[in-house]
Amino acid sequence: MELNLRGRTALVTGASKGIGLASAEALAAEGVNVILVSRTQADLDAARLRIMRRWNVNVQVHAYDISNSANVDKLVAEHAGIDILVNNAGAIPAGDLQQVTEDRWRQAWDLKVFGYINMCRRFYADMKSRGRGVIVNVLGVAGEKMDRTYIAGSTGNAALMAFTRALGGSAGDDKLRVVGINPGAIATDRLITIMKARAKDRLGDENKWEELMKPLPMGRAGTPQEIGTMVAFLASDISAYTTGTIITIDGGAANRGPMF
Repeated sequence: MELNLRGRTALVTGASKGIGLASAEALAAEGVNVILVSRTQADLDAARLRIMRRWNVNVQVHAYDISNSANVDKLVAEHAGIDILVNNAGAIPAGDLQQVTEDRWRQAWDLKVFGYINMCRRFYADMKSRGRGVIVNVLGVAGEKMDRTYIAGSTGNAALMAFTRALGGSAGDDKLRVVGINPGAIATDRLITIMKARAKDRLGDENKWEELMKPLPMGRAGTPQEIGTMVAFLASDISAYTTGTIITIDGGAANRGPMF
């Protein structure tokens, strides 16, 4: 399927690894010039080289912490005119209400919740001034399948789901679109590290981590590429009537029992 994205420009946060990198790669494969943002310069440099070796697109990188709104201002000043914004930065810690301290909760939300909101506020205004643009917010299935042991993440993702729907519902009036994706368990480096620790604790061997994935739908976690492909599709004109909605990609887990 031709997505007709060639020559456009996308800015992706949390783009040096995992879903962010997979999203940037899926867009680059369609001929999109990409701007990669994360907090670690070395990882960004490696991601830039990886993309440039495979696709003939322009790749720029910025080692910015999106929890600092001054960096959001810098990005929109340096990259006014982008066609696609993919918000993906942020990892909210696990734990119940007593385990997640106020400082940890606020720090995590400054990056993911308020980071997404501030990026949307600034880039939406820029896109509106030109009458074109798409924002894709990568959220998380915990926002629809509440988990008291991941209370900060469930609450944050649910807030961003509401934000995405509220902003996207009327975005068409400005000739824009805002959509979200709720990934379930995805085999990123972060998840694999967590599962290896669990395998070592439960099975005595971290290399048996994939055995712990068998209760998941289809007996496996999703791949970052499966999310990245949906990002590219939603960002394209093929999906031109999609806005103000959330696509769940979790193999059906949100409608099943406990995953682990």
